[in-house]
Amino acid sequence: MPDCFDEAGMPFDDVKHPFCSQMSRYTVIGMSQDLEELPLFPLNTVLFPYATLRLHIFEDRYREMVRACLADDRPFGIVLIRSGSEIGGRQVDPYLVGTAVRVVQVETYDDGRMDIQVIGERRFRIRHIDEESHPFLIGHVEPVVEHPIEDTPANSEFISQTREEFEILIQRLFQRQEFSVQVVFPSDPTALSFTMANLLPMENIEKQRMLEQTDTMERFDDLRPILEGQMLEAKPPAYYRIGVDDLRDWTNPN
Repeated sequence: MPDCFDEAGMPFDDVKHPFCSQMSRYTVIGMSQDLEELPLFPLNTVLFPYATLRLHIFEDRYREMVRACLADDRPFGIVLIRSGSEIGGRQVDPYLVGTAVRVVQVETYDDGRMDIQVIGERRFRIRHIDEESHPFLIGHVEPVVEHPIEDTPANSEFISQTREEFEILIQRLFQRQEFSVQVVFPSDPTALSFTMANLLPMENIEKQRMLEQTDTMERFDDLRPILEGQMLEAKPPAYYRIGVDDLRDWTNPN
């Protein structure tokens, strides 16, 4: 049985790390199933699949966690904090749906601190949290699976129009900053919805709600009013919070 799956339900064949590959039989409220063990990094941010995030790692427990994941090229999980603090004690209550991420860049300093860049791979739902076995939290997690999109002309038109408006918005923002770019976003509708949810300005609680959704069209429905509002604000002389670094993975300078 494969250990880990991406958003499309395809297995990662190279899963070997003890945190991320060992499948354990765990019973929660009478329900028994195989769960993946995943190190957890609670943060005051929501990260979506396919999005990138830069992190400064300075606490000893998270240095240990990142070193372990780097040693075997294994993921860890980013979860939004419901209550508690990013720094210090272990009394953190996270939301139960998060994103498994993989380290793609790392810079290590002489004192052991690290700057890393991660990319979101897939969502998970926490069924149990182990607070005792490691200095950091270990989640016993299951995959969050997206429902297939119904192949209808109406859905295709809605997705195409949404993509076009989003690309126009990003082009306007770069034109304002006197950049000439070609905007290239994911062709897959689910990946596109995640990209939009990651980039458009929303409160964390709203982003978390969209992360937990399993219907792509429902996510697009919720994103459209936000997109349309930003389209209006993007007309001169408006202000917008997306920066060049936010779009680095989706743009090709001309």
